[in-house]
Amino acid sequence: MQRGVLRIGFWSALIAFVAGAGYSVVQVLQVLRILVWPTDAILIYAFSFCIAWPFLLAMLALHHSTPDEKKFWSHVGLLFAVMYATYVTLMYALQLGTAIPLALRGTPNVFLVVDRYSLFWTLDAMGYICMGLATLFAAPVFAASEKWPRRFFVANGLFTAVITFVYFYPTFSIPLLLLATPWIITGPGSLLLLAVCFACRRRALRAAVPT
Repeated sequence: MQRGVLRIGFWSALIAFVAGAGYSVVQVLQVLRILVWPTDAILIYAFSFCIAWPFLLAMLALHHSTPDEKKFWSHVGLLFAVMYATYVTLMYALQLGTAIPLALRGTPNVFLVVDRYSLFWTLDAMGYICMGLATLFAAPVFAASEKWPRRFFVANGLFTAVITFVYFYPTFSIPLLLLATPWIITGPGSLLLLAVCFACRRRALRAAVPT
């Protein structure tokens, strides 16, 4: 059972990392105006959507592979991961399945707009805030030998303060967006190192209990 949990955790974290890296590339291309609407929006929302459920499964696997004395912290991380996945699933499913198709047909719905102080802007913000808090609270579960996943989880969690500032500052600008640039390292980096952590745990379990 433990091997299966670690296997699911590894692949889920790896898929989330690939999606996070894809999102980061598209975001940079958007800022450089190499990608424009609707391609940039479709790719950003699609990659972001592909982070959510794998991240949730990876956090679930992390919880089930955590020693009992640390399970409180993994459980808190899992709860925030559930909130993150709920917020962003609603956000990206509606944008990809309804808002963008309506806009392409020339009948945009103003209720679905993603702009400062809009409902969907706030949903997106709450999603990434919850994701950051999930990594912050889950950081203590890593063993002393797993210092790099722990460091990246802490860094990504603490960076949530900057993400919050960027989302809720009264006016939006590209320089303000650039303040959030370190996320393309802390976010995907946390996911990649989580995948590595699962792989190392699987290797250690295989060595301890030969098949």
